Amino acid sequence: MKGEQQVEAALKSYEDVDSWKTMIFLYNSAMKEVETKLEILNDEFQHVHQYNPIEHIKTRIKTPESIVKKLRRYGYESSIENMVRYINDIAGVRLICSFTSDIYRLAEMIGNQSDLKVLSIKDYIRNPKESGYKSYHMLVSVPVFLSDSVVDTKVEIQIRTIAMDFWASLEHKIYYKFEGNAPEYISRDLRECAKMVAELDDKMLSLNEAIQECIVQEASRRNMDDVLDNVVGTRRGQGVIHFRSQKTE
Repeated sequence: MKGEQQVEAALKSYEDVDSWKTMIFLYNSAMKEVETKLEILNDEFQHVHQYNPIEHIKTRIKTPESIVKKLRRYGYESSIENMVRYINDIAGVRLICSFTSDIYRLAEMIGNQSDLKVLSIKDYIRNPKESGYKSYHMLVSVPVFLSDSVVDTKVEIQIRTIAMDFWASLEHKIYYKFEGNAPEYISRDLRECAKMVAELDDKMLSLNEAIQECIVQEASRRNMDDVLDNVVGTRRGQGVIHFRSQKTE
């Protein structure tokens, strides 16, 4: 409730500014802060491990129409206060990864940020929706520093693989076209596609692990060759290598 009260207080403090614009300003600022944090984490991972867990980052602010529609679906009146209190995904950041292992690695890194508060987690990867939807959702609160106050503002972070994002984007377009009432055969085919996507993710993860193992083995072999070369070179320098002469008849 603290964050919601701070947002409401911030809205009231801008008496000469439209409340809607103020709310969007706060959520947009929070979204930018989270995006910057994630970019820094990705750069750090590249610096330390020579690997980027994040393929790309998408951000969006929910449209007024979507917010009003969601409030009505929840049974609430359309008001700024209800938007702040009951709509958790006004500001959204989506992380697209290559492999499922990256998802949980990123979630842990985000959870370790001292100035981000994780409010809730929904793991739709281990527990997919009935439709077949898979993604990892984190609702976080991030402090937005204004000129005279600090406002904790909610941002929803979604983490998914490239394959999951492809499926989810297609599913969203289909259900948007049918306004949530797609024919059963389409829903069934989407669920089948979701299974294929899961199998693809598993295959690609296994392939990546096999590649990494080959890289480790090759590096180990090269290190051993270097050690042997150094040993041989040292012994030659010390004159301790003896060659056995062959007898000739």
